Amino acid sequence: MIRKGYILSKHTIAKQGRSKHKGACVEVWVSTDDGPVCLQSALQKPSCFVATENTKSIIEKAKREGIEIEVSSDSFFTLEQVEVDTLKTTSDSHMHQLRQLAKSLHITLYEADIRLADRYLMERFIYGSLEFIAADETATLIPEARIRPAIYTPSLYSISIDIECDENENLFSIALASNDVNEVMLVSASTHPKTLDVPDTFSLSQFSTESALLTAFITRICEIDPDVILGWNVKQFDMAVLARRAKKQGVKFTIGRDKREAFVRDWDGQTIVDIPGRSIVDGIEALKTMTYQFDSFSLDNVAQQLLGDKKLIQSEDKLGAIKALYYEDPSSLASYNHKDCVLVNEIATKTRFIEFLILRGTLTGLDLGRPGGSVAAFLNVYLPKLHRQRYVSGVRPEHGGLASPGGYVMNSQPGLYSDVLVLDFKSLYPSIIRTFKIDPMGLAEGLKYPERAIEGFKGAMFSRDNHFLPDIIDNLWRQRDEAKKQNDAPRSQAIKILMNSFYGVLGSGGCPFYDPRLASSITLRGHEIMQTTAKWIEEAGFSVIYGDTDSTFVHVNNNTSLGTPNETGQSLANTINQKWQSKLREDYDIDCHLDIEFETHFETFFMPTIRGSALGSKKRYAGLKQIGDKKELVFKGLENVRSDWTELAKYFQYELYRRVFEKAPVSDFIKQTVDNIRQGKEDTRLVYAKRLRKPLNDYIKSLPPHVKAARLADDINSKTGQRLRYQHNTTIRYVMTVQGPQTTEHQMAPLDYDHYIEKQIMPIADSILPLINLSFSELTNEQLSLFSN
Repeated sequence: MIRKGYILSKHTIAKQGRSKHKGACVEVWVSTDDGPVCLQSALQKPSCFVATENTKSIIEKAKREGIEIEVSSDSFFTLEQVEVDTLKTTSDSHMHQLRQLAKSLHITLYEADIRLADRYLMERFIYGSLEFIAADETATLIPEARIRPAIYTPSLYSISIDIECDENENLFSIALASNDVNEVMLVSASTHPKTLDVPDTFSLSQFSTESALLTAFITRICEIDPDVILGWNVKQFDMAVLARRAKKQGVKFTIGRDKREAFVRDWDGQTIVDIPGRSIVDGIEALKTMTYQFDSFSLDNVAQQLLGDKKLIQSEDKLGAIKALYYEDPSSLASYNHKDCVLVNEIATKTRFIEFLILRGTLTGLDLGRPGGSVAAFLNVYLPKLHRQRYVSGVRPEHGGLASPGGYVMNSQPGLYSDVLVLDFKSLYPSIIRTFKIDPMGLAEGLKYPERAIEGFKGAMFSRDNHFLPDIIDNLWRQRDEAKKQNDAPRSQAIKILMNSFYGVLGSGGCPFYDPRLASSITLRGHEIMQTTAKWIEEAGFSVIYGDTDSTFVHVNNNTSLGTPNETGQSLANTINQKWQSKLREDYDIDCHLDIEFETHFETFFMPTIRGSALGSKKRYAGLKQIGDKKELVFKGLENVRSDWTELAKYFQYELYRRVFEKAPVSDFIKQTVDNIRQGKEDTRLVYAKRLRKPLNDYIKSLPPHVKAARLADDINSKTGQRLRYQHNTTIRYVMTVQGPQTTEHQMAPLDYDHYIEKQIMPIADSILPLINLSFSELTNEQLSLFSN
């Protein structure tokens, strides 16, 4: 019978048999309607390619090194038309040895870094979901499984976990939470009573040792048997600590299915977690993949922003507070621990990030818990198609390759405007790829047969007929339109992110398809499109005051020839679309997939100058627009949206701009703000917050204010025998005092109010006041004139 499932994990297992049958087995765990199933492939052999002219040399060297290799000539070529042979080894370790050998011989191997499990699935066009043949519906292990692509949406069971420990990673407690499981496990301390009262929202178990706690946790995970384990920074912190403590206590970390041991290892500064039969998803990584943006991705901040809820401990010294609760009020610590799990689950529900990751997997084959992965997604989708045309991918350039031109950014015309329209090209870069047939194989074929190719930039020529990427995008585009019709937000977002990643992938030195001609043919075409569009708008009698990547800002300037501002915006969009359709048909004989839309009408719009200059700034503006019966003030790139400005500065800018845009008085507001600062009424809103991006001691040449404040604070902590709190990966909350920057925890000197007025308030005011004939200095001058007429 045929059953369907969704991939939770995949691994390679070495197999040994007779010499000629040596190879590896790919093991794929899937979630099905009837529970988890382990699928094991027939023997597979890792493969790669080498230029035919180098085959003999590398085979001879490999033989002397004891590396077993199979060679075949399968008429494959590189995109530079170099013929290659196929090399297969008997194991991943032999492939690794072969790669090292080739490097020592300065011989290029193609596709040698593709993992066997990834290749096994991608070459079968399996992305996320699959179907397999099983003898019966109860089978949980299928050896030598036969699999193929399928459409299947799983119903995954997830549970969130969270740990609490001290600075030495001694465990205090572990919490678990799901729809039907709410538990906290606690290591008892000598100060704890024998029984603890806790809320009825969770159960509490106490253990005499850390080893007993870990054993109980592992047992419960296996009993609960989740498909997905969630957490907040769960890989880099929770799982990393649990694995280290289990090793220290001599406890096998068998939280995988069939009591398989989880693989937790450090690689290139990151913790990699691989759990057989389960996916592990970090909430931070998931939200970043979905392009959520926050000033801080701390659980407390994200929960407040998305849920209006927060963690139970609000102390700036959270570790100190956690330790105090553990020894003095363990029931409250358990509540705190459990609440963190609940917040993660509620964020998952609110954002639907598990659903998003499932959909991403069905589009790209990326694992549920994998962050980012744009290059891997592209390879999964593109490489199997390329192989069917007898081509192999290139290699990643050394040292990251050359930078490609960026998106188009026009010099702005600074000023305060009424009636500014924003015309935006819908997914400009994917549209350019579709229209001009930009594609790695298309480039190879276009250079090979240039007679009817479409000319790109930097010598690029693209085949009109032989390509994959334009068709891939076309298919995704249709799927996204359908998702929008069905109000399927996660699917629409997943497709949008994937489509928009293709340009970055082709311009990335981490991609084996990297070629400056590909990325440049996208961005420079974008420059051409934006400049031509601006010219057409100017010819229609309107002013273009700014352009940025795919957006054009048009000042109506009292021109009513096309009707109201909204009517004008729609009319301009229609005209430009018609012009591009005609131009591309006449100039290139191609169909146009460019689509410009009228996006926004700003009733009032402000484009500032570069600070200290008369030149217009870029990627910075503010505007007031009408949405329904309300007005909305929009900021881009200004202080209001920057995390390193104080709360007062953000409020001041918002309120000042609102008053200017609505033509309300501003003088008294500015004077009152300055007076309040000097009188100490705004002290709580004068706090800076900035994160250390590296260990504190690594700051040598440059000592920004937050670093100075952190060093001073930890010097005090050291002298007073307290824990050093600001050594690395910490957000520093500090104020500027008359003695320099000091953390809020160790502020000893009065605030430097002149600093806040001159560095925070005055620059914001000076950016816009001259446009309404006012001066901040004149409004706030406290000196009386010594002379009078």
